[in-house]
Amino acid sequence: MAPNDPKQGGGFFASIASTLTNFGSAMTKSVNGLLGYEGLEVVNPEGGTEDAEEEAKRGRWKQEDRDSYWKMMQKFIGSDVTSMVTLPVLIFEPMTMLQKMAELMEYSYLLDMADECEDPYMRLVYSTSWAISVYYALQRTWKPFNPILGETYEMVNHGGITFLAEQVSHHPPMSAAHAENEHFIYDITSKLKTKFLGNSIDVYPVGRTHVTLKRDGVVLDLVPPLTKANNLIFGRTWVDSLGEMIMTNLTTGDKAVLYFQPCGWFGAGRYEVDGYIYNAAEEPKILMTGKWNESMSFQPCDGEGEPLPGTELKEVWRVADTPKDDKFQYTYFAHKINSFDTAPKKLLASDSRLRPDRYALEQGELSKAGSEKSRSLSLSLSLCSQNWNGLASQTG
Repeated sequence: MAPNDPKQGGGFFASIASTLTNFGSAMTKSVNGLLGYEGLEVVNPEGGTEDAEEEAKRGRWKQEDRDSYWKMMQKFIGSDVTSMVTLPVLIFEPMTMLQKMAELMEYSYLLDMADECEDPYMRLVYSTSWAISVYYALQRTWKPFNPILGETYEMVNHGGITFLAEQVSHHPPMSAAHAENEHFIYDITSKLKTKFLGNSIDVYPVGRTHVTLKRDGVVLDLVPPLTKANNLIFGRTWVDSLGEMIMTNLTTGDKAVLYFQPCGWFGAGRYEVDGYIYNAAEEPKILMTGKWNESMSFQPCDGEGEPLPGTELKEVWRVADTPKDDKFQYTYFAHKINSFDTAPKKLLASDSRLRPDRYALEQGELSKAGSEKSRSLSLSLSLCSQNWNGLASQTG
């Protein structure tokens, strides 16, 4: 029986993963030369460890804002800061978290292919490639707006999909979403747990994600990996995703176990994803490899995880072309999410597109966006005090 973890034991990825593991934590550097910030960790994913103090002076913060924010945030080190901290609008993107949840639908054709596929292992290849595809968008370093309690987002006119999301809890923050077309049903309860580490934050997804493929009624369960945002205050912010992604076919017991390599010294292993599709007896059937910001490929393998003779790697997904020099690093699909072209004819007044703070930021009006953001927070707190039940609980 092959190990579920592609880093351990034999198999195609063992030697590669072993080498990358040695680089895994070597790149972190404590800043000791900046007065008042001794021990602060700054990470340059491209340049190793010798230039951490220089890297600490970079980033989008002005020095006076950076210093003030650092003094405020020190007391939260080690805490879950999911809804505890009010952040300046200058680090935001003109999108709410509900809209960001919809970005997973960009490559929904992969789920269509999974539904049409008769091979149970290729079904998981398509489905896991779909789950990985959103990580290109998740590497953006701008923060989306927190949804107001009762806020909604609805999207149509993309791949025959109807997508609807709602913010159902303010503290702790929790969203629910449903998407559907002729091939699949997607349901998620999105809840995050965070750990603030000073100049970085670990984000643990603790919600539940299920996909039902309609043709055979197959139900898939997704457990995503950890995401880490580095250099939040000092240095240029960058995002890494690391650890295991597991997608389980609850109907058959087959599963995919993919390992997201942590970024190592001089960028070693950055973006890389490796793993296997296993049958219910935990025997590897297909190996998968690629980069979550670029493409994924697959190849049939033997019981030891080695590629089968006479087979070759085949690409299953590649990131689409993206706009050049986009201010917020949006994809073309991200722009569609903000557009009214994907809105239903009868748009709810609670839709994220209509938020004044989001729209003001989209128009480049930072001062107005900041004041509207404060007003939105006050509204959300007011709704909390009124025990808002939400759209989801008011519909049959």
